[in-house]
Amino acid sequence: MDQVHVIRHKVLVEGLAVRRVAREMGVSRNTVRKYLSQSEPVRKAGHRRPRPVFEKVAPRLAELIQAWRERTTAKQRITASRLHRELRREGFDVGLTVVQDYLREQRRRATETFVPLIYGPGECAQVDFFEVTVELTGCRQKAWMFVMRLMYSGRDFAWLYRWADQVSFLDGHVRAFEHFGAVPHRIIYDNLKAAVRRLVLAKRELTDRFQALVSHYLFEPSFARPYTGHDKGGVEARGKGIRLAHLVPIPRGEELEEISRAMLAEIDARTQEPNRSRQGKTSAELFANEKPKMLPLLGSHFQAARTVSVTVSSSALVHVCGAKYSVPSHWKGLSVLAQVGPAEVCIQSREQTVTHERLGFGGKVVCYRHYLAELARKPQAVRQVASRLIGELGAPFDEFWRLLVDTHGPRQAARVFAQVLAAVCEHGESSVARGLRGLMDLGRSDLVALGRALHTPAAPTVTVPASLAHHRIEQARAADFDYLLSGSDR
Repeated sequence: MDQVHVIRHKVLVEGLAVRRVAREMGVSRNTVRKYLSQSEPVRKAGHRRPRPVFEKVAPRLAELIQAWRERTTAKQRITASRLHRELRREGFDVGLTVVQDYLREQRRRATETFVPLIYGPGECAQVDFFEVTVELTGCRQKAWMFVMRLMYSGRDFAWLYRWADQVSFLDGHVRAFEHFGAVPHRIIYDNLKAAVRRLVLAKRELTDRFQALVSHYLFEPSFARPYTGHDKGGVEARGKGIRLAHLVPIPRGEELEEISRAMLAEIDARTQEPNRSRQGKTSAELFANEKPKMLPLLGSHFQAARTVSVTVSSSALVHVCGAKYSVPSHWKGLSVLAQVGPAEVCIQSREQTVTHERLGFGGKVVCYRHYLAELARKPQAVRQVASRLIGELGAPFDEFWRLLVDTHGPRQAARVFAQVLAAVCEHGESSVARGLRGLMDLGRSDLVALGRALHTPAAPTVTVPASLAHHRIEQARAADFDYLLSGSDR
């Protein structure tokens, strides 16, 4: 561009001849004349040069690519050097650059062209799971972030789960709908197993639990093409954005729910910030227009937990989703119902419900309070599980156990403590705890005194009416109390 300026200035302003300017600038006179008629260089489309070698090998390259396509993977793919080597072996006199140009053009043509989409208010949302890292009780571990994004307003919901399974998938929907206060008309998903049981050509067979969720909230499920994450690029990009904006540095907490609530509060706070991609409007303003056009929430609450029927083993354990949980020992052999939630497992019998924190595959949780009746008859078992049992019972049972061990040794202590557990089964934990506290205050560890304390009836308590509280009567008849209660004054 500087050369064009100098040439035009010398001829048009200084009045020099074209021949002289061409000689001084080292260009042809035709170039000088061209720049006099135009102020910037213009590249003209030239004629396509003949490529005889390219045209000769192109059909064979197409045949090789088609023949090898089913014999390749993403990591063992067709390369230009491999095609060039094959052509040379077959006798073609061709350079590597020709093959590279052909392969580059084929890949360019195969690249998908994306269509800019338009989303109406309340029309569409997108859902996905994202792997994240959190720190719970000082230990880093993997978690899964459920994200639902409303495509019109850009409003987001995110929640953290230990597992990316169907229960967490359904629970995320329930929480998201309640958070928004409405349901989008259509939601786009991957072909994940939590929603799609089987995919045959373009027809999808939904899982029973996901179909129940769809029927409950009456939205339309839509699915992306297999192996194409960009069909729901809105939530893909937003999930990465949430991970970088709200989970850096790695969040710390005692429970995932605590971290989830803090993260969601930050996400909601940013809905008040103007968004340049949405004409400067905030997500909160757009959502205010979107919510009335969404589906209303129904009155009933969808139960995301999965209910399974299990049989209690002879060890008073139930096997649920790859983990084992203890139940009261007298449930052995019964068929019970287990409700598997994203964080808890509730096991229900006809008489009571036992709740455990949900564990991963291979996990096992045993509460030895469930085995008190058996431990009362098995002193050796008491000795084996004493460390866990005492921790569950707490004070004053832990203090009494240490007193027994110091006084009688661990073997005899287990026998005595088994009788204490028998008393707990008969009289209740609180009554036995009061009796043990009284024994230790006296410095005694014998069960005779404990038995007396448990079988001695408690002194009856009498509630004195307020009208008699200030009277002191040394000796009287029952009629005198009736007179005082009547409120008469002598």
